[in-house]
Amino acid sequence: MDRLEPYYRISTVAGISMHLGNDGNAGIDLCTVSANRNELDFTKKATGLTKIEQILEHVAVKTTVSLNLSGKGVLEKRVDKMELIDQDSFGKILPNAKLDDFYVQNFISGEYSFVSIIRKTDADRCITRLKEMGLTPLSLSLGPFPLTHILSQLNIYDKDIIVNGHLITRGENGIWLDHQFNETAVASFPYKISSETIDERLIVPYAAAFQLVMVDRLDPIRAEVVELDHELETKITTNRLKVQGIILLLLLFILLLINFVIFSTLARSNAQLSLQAGRFVQDTSNSANIRAGIKNKEMLLDSLGWEKDIKKSVLIDQLMALMPEDILMKEVSIEPIDAGRNHSQRNLEFVGRTIRLTGTTEKIIPVNEWMARIKTRSWVKIVQMDSYTYNNELKTAQFILTVNY
Repeated sequence: MDRLEPYYRISTVAGISMHLGNDGNAGIDLCTVSANRNELDFTKKATGLTKIEQILEHVAVKTTVSLNLSGKGVLEKRVDKMELIDQDSFGKILPNAKLDDFYVQNFISGEYSFVSIIRKTDADRCITRLKEMGLTPLSLSLGPFPLTHILSQLNIYDKDIIVNGHLITRGENGIWLDHQFNETAVASFPYKISSETIDERLIVPYAAAFQLVMVDRLDPIRAEVVELDHELETKITTNRLKVQGIILLLLLFILLLINFVIFSTLARSNAQLSLQAGRFVQDTSNSANIRAGIKNKEMLLDSLGWEKDIKKSVLIDQLMALMPEDILMKEVSIEPIDAGRNHSQRNLEFVGRTIRLTGTTEKIIPVNEWMARIKTRSWVKIVQMDSYTYNNELKTAQFILTVNY
């Protein structure tokens, strides 16, 4: 579960129980419950109120309210278990009645459903009056059934329970079997929550408030009131946004603080580095001049045909070893002058990675054979014949081969 869930929930809720007597008078009991992390505290308690306006003497305006109604106007019926109550199933509970005219609460216990209904007009009258008084009702429950969530907190040792006139019969594993109301029935012993004694008239209001405070952790027993359900969801969403907003602001503050510390540290470091940089400016300038001089010399060596790690004498030895006996070598030029350049220029240009072979032969066949042998060397890229001139008087030919490597 999200660790922030306790902060999203509604922290203070007033549970208000209204029991409508047959004479039309209402008995009102209430208590206010405040949640602080994993603890719940009673902040307000009142019993035996007879007028709804008296609530404001004990509950502050804008307080969230979990309303519980019982007595006249609230019909309860135990039926076989129903997962969903629609118009068809509702007609079996209350024949000839329209589901849209009632608020319905379905409390499932074991194999039974305890269905509680109240006319919307009757419930809306109470809800509207609370809103007019400045309170914020967000939940409506009917009868004592919300007690199922807090019975484990009470000092109950028997299966049968009496709470402020409500007679509850339970079976094995706490399954509810029956509920009746007798206004003269009282418990034979004082109830306690933990070690604190609680008036039994406050137990139902406490149960109503408890399930609204803990709505994120349990399935509340309540009537389906679309308007209240929507307002409750809006309230929880608002709380969630507020908490997340506060956390976001805290994170931004922390980030700003970290940024300030880092910026201050970097500013001091930058000042020190600037001082050091000033000391090394001259050395840096000298280094740049040295690198420029080295670059110029490398360029000069390149223009002169100097090539690193290439032993050209070895290359020439290999070429000569491949030369047929019918050829007479006249000249070997390494990196020869580039004849294609403009000779009017003062600087001579050389052909890089080139060996020029000049020789004589009586026939062209030995020259072709030599070229074929040269091509077998792995370091040779191109072998080509630049010229082949035959002298009829001497009966020999002069040729020039170019080898690129």
